Parts: sequence; C-alpha cells; structure tokens
Amino acid sequence: MTNWRINLILGLFVFVAIALIGRLFFLQVISHKFYQSQALGQQAGFSEVKGSRGQIFFQNSQESKGDHSTGEIKSLAINKEIWNLSVITDNIDDKEDFATKVSQIIEDSKENILSKINEKQGYIILKRNLSNIEKSKLNELNIKALKLEPVNIRYYPQNDLASQLIGFVNNDGLGQYGIEGYYDDILKGKIGIKERKTGLDSIGGEYNSNNLDGSDIYLTIDYNIQFFAESLLVEAKKNIDIDTGQIIVVKPDSGRILAMANYPAFDLNKYAKESDMNIFQNSCIQKIYELGSVQKPITMSIAINEGKITPNTKYTDNGFLKIGPETIYNYDRKKYGTQTMTEVLEKSINTGAVFAQESVDDEIYLSYLDKFGLNNLTGIDLQGESYSENKILKQSRKINLATSSFGQGLEMTPIQLVSAFSAIANGGKIVKPYVVEKIKNNIDERKMSSDISDQAILPETALQVSKMLISVVENGFGKGARIPGYYFAGKTGTAQVPVPGGYDANKTIQSFIGFGPALDPEFLILVKLDNPKVPVSSISATPIFKRLAEYIINYWQIPPDYDIN
Repeated sequence: MTNWRINLILGLFVFVAIALIGRLFFLQVISHKFYQSQALGQQAGFSEVKGSRGQIFFQNSQESKGDHSTGEIKSLAINKEIWNLSVITDNIDDKEDFATKVSQIIEDSKENILSKINEKQGYIILKRNLSNIEKSKLNELNIKALKLEPVNIRYYPQNDLASQLIGFVNNDGLGQYGIEGYYDDILKGKIGIKERKTGLDSIGGEYNSNNLDGSDIYLTIDYNIQFFAESLLVEAKKNIDIDTGQIIVVKPDSGRILAMANYPAFDLNKYAKESDMNIFQNSCIQKIYELGSVQKPITMSIAINEGKITPNTKYTDNGFLKIGPETIYNYDRKKYGTQTMTEVLEKSINTGAVFAQESVDDEIYLSYLDKFGLNNLTGIDLQGESYSENKILKQSRKINLATSSFGQGLEMTPIQLVSAFSAIANGGKIVKPYVVEKIKNNIDERKMSSDISDQAILPETALQVSKMLISVVENGFGKGARIPGYYFAGKTGTAQVPVPGGYDANKTIQSFIGFGPALDPEFLILVKLDNPKVPVSSISATPIFKRLAEYIINYWQIPPDYDIN
C-alpha cells in the first residue's frame, strides 16, 4: 500500500514536470516572437510627430562682398514656443465667477470672456501667447476647466525687416510669399513616428526614427546693407513723400542679391492684422512698370554691339522727331543740336535714343531685348515673380519701337532691369539673380552657385557703354552720384505712369541705376521711387544711390580708383 502511494505521488510529480517543461517550451520556443512583441509593446509607445521648421538667417559680415560668407549671422525666421490659454466650457462650474477671475489676469473684459464661453461649447482658446506672469497667476487659480498648452509658432526676430522678401507662415503652417513660400517644402518638417520606451530600455528617452526637421536656409542678403537700404526708403517717405519704393543691391558678376528693400514694410509677426493684401507683394519682383531713361544704356548697347554706332557717333537733335502722325519730344522740350551718343546719355536726350534704335533692324532690336531678359522671368528663387511679354511692342510698330528706346511702352520688373543692367557691368554676360546662399540640415549642406547665361553683348561693347555711363556721372545728369576717388557708371530715369488712354499727368516713377567701381564692379544698385513729390530723379533717387554706395564702400573698405589730393 505504501509503495502504491509513493508511485502515485512520483507519477504526479513526473506529470506536472512534463507539463511545465512542455509549457515552457511552448512559451520560450514556439511562441517566443509573439510574447516578445507583446512585451515590447508594453515597454514602447508610438505616436505621429512632425519635425521643426527650418530657420532662416541673414549674412552679416564684410566677407559677404565675396561669393562665400563666413562671418556672423543673424536670425530672421525661427521657431518659438508660446503658451495658449484654453478652456473646456463643460467643466466650468460657475461661469460668472470664472470670467471674473480670468479677466483680472489676461486683461480681457469679463463680458468678452462670458460671450466666448457662452457662444461655443467645448474647447475654446481664450488667449494666445501668454506672458510668464499670466501663466504663473493662472496656475495659482487651480481651475480644472483651464488648460495651459505649449505651441510652437514661427517668430521673426527682426519684425518688419525684409518682410516682403521673407514672407511668412500662416496659421495652417504653410509658407506664404517670398522665401517662406518658395522654399516651403525644404523648410517644413516631415511627418514621422516617435517611439517612447519605458523600463530598462528607456535610457536615452525619446527619439525619432528619422531626421524629421526641415532644412535651415542662409541668405545672400547682408543684414547691414538691407537695414540701411530700408532706412533710406523710410527717409524718402519723410523727405519727398514717396508712395512706395524699392532698392536692390546685387553682385553683378554672380547675381547674389545683397539687399532687396521695399517701402512700406509690415510686421511679419502681425501679418494677420494687415487689411491691405497688396502690402505682401514684393514689388522688386512683382511690380511691372515702364522704365524711363534707364533703358537708354541698353538701347546704346544694342546699337554699338551691332556696329551701327560708336560712343562718338554724332547726330543732330531738333528737339522733336516725327514718326507717322506721332511726335516724340525730349523730356524738357529742349533742342540740343549736334550731339555724340555719349552726350545723348549725359543729357538723357530722347531723340538720340531713337536715333540709336532706328540704326538697328527691327527684328534684331527685339531679339536683343530677349537676350537681355526683358521679356522673360529672371528665375529668381522667390515666390510669385512676374513679367510682361510686351506683346504690343512685339507688333513692331515704328512708334512703339521708337518710344521703347527711351523706356516708354516697354514694361518690366525692377529685378529684370537689374539683371539686364548687370550685363553691362559684367562683360556682357547675363546672370540669374538669387537670394539663398546655402541650405543646411543635420545630414548635408548644399551651397548655391551663380548661373551665367550666354553673352548678351560683347565684352568690348560692355566696356564702351560703361565708359559712357561714367561720363553720365562725371559730366551729365548723374553728377549727384559722384563719390570723390571713385568712378561710378550710372543713369537717371524719370518715367511716366500709364493710365487708360495715356499717362498720368501728376505722377512719375524716378530711378537711378549704377555700379562701381565702374571698371571693376563690386556692386550694382537700383533705386526706384514711386511718385516722389519732386520733379526729376537727379534730386530724388540719385542722392539715395550715392549714400548707399558710400556706405558699401566704407563697409567693405573698397580702395579708391584715384587719389583725390
């Protein structure tokens, strides 16, 4: 009997042992992967996450006069964490008491808060961007219906500086206008998965499965030149009451934009408060206008390049010119008599420009306008660039071709003019303007480079026209741009403003475009002023050009062309 009991107990032990071993084998071998994934699932959680938007930086260094900038940088667009105050209205016990307490902290009226929480049920944002003091006091209230929420927003430390150039990010996180719009896909963060581990594997905390942050962008724009250019436009509003104005500064040999200023500007951090959407327009690349006499050097370039005239070619001006039923006059209705082509530019004689244009075959003349890029986009890396196809001019009517020689009836944007004029400063080559120096993220860095097209005119033609423009500054209407010790090449322009049926008798567009030092140009400047309350550009745009040119000469420490002593 005893042996029977012992054998039964032993049998039971053996059975249990076999069952346990079998179960362990099943768990650890056969179902190993299943239970391992369950364990991992308890140790790790997954959620969708979006990377941060890339930042935008100015250049700010004397090194920016070259094609590579290595100096100090200034933030232009960054990401900033703010705190919003929200409320769950269903959790409010006493709305009167709630509104009274909260209104004393966030500087909003009790009545307004009551209106908000009574108008809509559920989740409501009561105030965005709380101050630290407001946050602290709201926490002390200890009201369960209130919630303080951290939110990342786009912030612009320079406020209104280069506002139209940069653009902004709207409430949906989309880049609008300028750099923010054109490079939105590069700047914005990517969507990915975030894994959060717990337990022993939690050392190291949270991590992203990929690099999700957007790329940072470094501009060609020099902070100091941009700031000074914008301040000059603000002064122009005060002193000569311009309606609007633009200044562009470029390296003519590469197309690097050093400044692109617009007046008026707007505060990028308060863009939603603007009622006039036109203020978001970057007139430097989007505003089409008739040039006036700054077109004359391009006309001279075409005729000289075709071998039809030289700087010393003479013609006789009678003060007017008949083309069919139309009569073309000089801007001042003066009769200048016998003049050289250089003197035509010095005195800005309309009939002389027509003389140069008519020396060239019509189709050849129009083909040169295409070569100079006056009928096409420049391709600048900014959102919303515009251009005019100049369809009426392409009909080749004699009167239209004639007036286009001095900038009437020929439309373009300021950036098109800058690109075309750069060819005179750059040995005849057209360069594509650009505003982004490099794009950088955690993985790589990509530097931009200049894009130089075919020759618009021969190098010797560009040199001859440059010398003619030096004479304009030394002896002609451009004298106001003279800087002792330096040779500058430039041209004034006063254009009429077209309206239905003719031109506005009370408005003008006044400009000066020039480059220097003239025979080895470091920079080119366009100053364009819309409806200044003075008669001509020689007393409006020209002095502004001179002040900006002097600033850059001192800033970059450019040595003089000759000794003034």
